[in-house]
Amino acid sequence: MAAVVIGGGFFGCSLALALRARGERVTLVEREADLLLRASANNQARVHGGYHYPRSILTGLRSRLNYPRFVAEFASCIDRSFHHYYAVAHRQSHVTARQFETFCQRIGARLSPAPAEVRAWFDAEMIERVYEVEEHAFDADLLRAAMRERLQEARVDLQLATRAMRAAPGELHTDRGVLRARWIFNCTYSAVNELLAASGARCLPLRHELAEVALIEPPPALRGCAVTVMCGPFFSLMPFPAQRLYSLTHVRYTPHFAWEERTAPAGPPPPPSGSRAAHMLKDAQRYVPAMSMARHVRSLFEVKTVLPQSEHDDSRPILFKPCAELPGLVSVMGGKIDNVYDLPRELDGLLSEAA
Repeated sequence: MAAVVIGGGFFGCSLALALRARGERVTLVEREADLLLRASANNQARVHGGYHYPRSILTGLRSRLNYPRFVAEFASCIDRSFHHYYAVAHRQSHVTARQFETFCQRIGARLSPAPAEVRAWFDAEMIERVYEVEEHAFDADLLRAAMRERLQEARVDLQLATRAMRAAPGELHTDRGVLRARWIFNCTYSAVNELLAASGARCLPLRHELAEVALIEPPPALRGCAVTVMCGPFFSLMPFPAQRLYSLTHVRYTPHFAWEERTAPAGPPPPPSGSRAAHMLKDAQRYVPAMSMARHVRSLFEVKTVLPQSEHDDSRPILFKPCAELPGLVSVMGGKIDNVYDLPRELDGLLSEAA
């Protein structure tokens, strides 16, 4: 049997490799000129260790279990060179320091009090407690090269600069011709509903945000460190290895606007009116005064997509949904990079049912 995977992000590449490992002939279709150029690259580059999800213990536990596996499998793509500190805010946080400690204990995430010199970075009136954690970053350029090499070794047929137009039973129509396959996997992330609608299938309920990741030069005191303030309208600062800068994101200012799709794709969002990096930096200074010395260099803008329920509990479940109207068409979406380890279970279930 043959399979076509649409979308050359990290999820699409991983799914193509999983299919090859199960004996399928695979063609990977990507509309960009290279792999991992969109959402897989335009994000914080955080390898989630579970800490980020105190409101969804299942997501936190899965991240904690997947974290060492991802770090080991992609060791050459991981930046371990920095110390990462999580701080719990006194006010507006969804969790207290005690609750955060209990959560980390339940999921088995390493947590220790930050040294006194690190605690001194934070405004004591704004921050209840500061912890050192184990959570690394990935280099998107190195990850792209690693996935490209794996696809070549697995003999996946790679078709770049190719746009998927519509699916039909047993075939995918692209702007370069028709591909015939038993399985068509729609791994196009924020564009999942575009293919479904063009194919005459029912759209999936999705929530989108146009998100800004500000790339900055950090203040001298924070070089070699990452800071994440929990758990509410706060900021996160992390090394961004692919560009030798740091990413700055903010729960309030990173999303420029949001919209939901229910019955039809909404189309591309309008361009952002400008950067909100100045707002992010100004607010971050309230918690870490040294952030006043940071410098905004440029920003990345990308559409971030989640299932609607994630807006309420911050969960990041995997979407793996066969299409009722078109047998053989399956929509796949991961909420974060380590969701990739949920793929084999879903894929094996699908293939065994079809056998």
